[in-house]
Amino acid sequence: MATHRPLFKHIRNHDALFSELAMTRNRYAHSLGLDKHDYHKTPKFVTSAGERLSIEPERSIVVPEYKNLRGVKSLLEQHIPGFKVVSNSDIGFRYPTAAIAGLDAPFIKRFRSEFFHKDGEDRKICRPINLSYGIKSRGKADNRQEYEVWVPNENISQDPSPLFIDKYGEDLPDDVRDFAATAPVVYGWMGVKRAAFEAIYINSREISDIAINIGLSVDAYNIGARPDLSYSPRAGSSIAVGNAELEWEVMGYYAPKGVHHSHDEIWHAINHTIAIIGQHVDRLYQNTALATNESKTERILSTISQQDISLAEILEWNLKPWEFLQTTSSHRRKSHDPSRSVNLLGRLNRLFYHDEHILPSLNEIHDLIA
Repeated sequence: MATHRPLFKHIRNHDALFSELAMTRNRYAHSLGLDKHDYHKTPKFVTSAGERLSIEPERSIVVPEYKNLRGVKSLLEQHIPGFKVVSNSDIGFRYPTAAIAGLDAPFIKRFRSEFFHKDGEDRKICRPINLSYGIKSRGKADNRQEYEVWVPNENISQDPSPLFIDKYGEDLPDDVRDFAATAPVVYGWMGVKRAAFEAIYINSREISDIAINIGLSVDAYNIGARPDLSYSPRAGSSIAVGNAELEWEVMGYYAPKGVHHSHDEIWHAINHTIAIIGQHVDRLYQNTALATNESKTERILSTISQQDISLAEILEWNLKPWEFLQTTSSHRRKSHDPSRSVNLLGRLNRLFYHDEHILPSLNEIHDLIA
């Protein structure tokens, strides 16, 4: 088993992690003959009416467990012509994510807290850091709109809507702006361990001289049986569902220096790449993938609904996402002993380290998918 992966070593520092990943990707791109190319992030999608949307070009499949995705990195490289996995681009992190909009909401609203490993770190507890707040279109069958902000540590106990609106300004559609302003109520939680890597797709016949950068990940996850992560008699556990997901997302693209492709040329290349990977993934996992068109956030919501948790109970709990960055909450007490406060982090860690539903180590996932 690998004892060291280059991008595991950062913690509490997104800038350092993704700067190193960018350098790793660029070195590999040069080795593929893209040394005369510049890198560009995924551009905003401009509609025929002139709206500027933040589009997430992403797809995924869900499988019963992470072991179903054994060897997926080499399988994709073998079966997709022009698909090149970026050497040493492995990233491993765990994160809790909260669904904070209900089944009937027009969009998905969530909080997420990514935790990156570093070498030699004590992994016995997951302390959420790097809190992000985002809104997405529902489902995963098309290029969803996605908007996300990172919430500064000093603001974690406040509503992040103003940060969100300030960042996107005039690019934020009215319906998304209105949805952002609604009060955050936690409907359910998920704990995830992710093995991620990057690839570059080159196909001169279909997408000309554009090379697409794809981020791929394998997520092993557990969904809490109750929104407050307490024991559920119905499920016989604090965990209701555990599955795994293979996801691929366009992160950006390489284009020759000085060449300015049109909006439509770039989006044709992006959509072609997403589709071609999907065709091969569907074929490779046609007998394994579970039939669902839900995003992970929506799977939290449907799982909680299946546990017969009522909206009245959720509103009575009145859970706030930022509480799970705190060891205790002064107004949340154990039901059987009001003198004792609830250890929120302890409950959150059940999603990762539950004896009967334990998620694999990050190195284990990386070794398995390689």
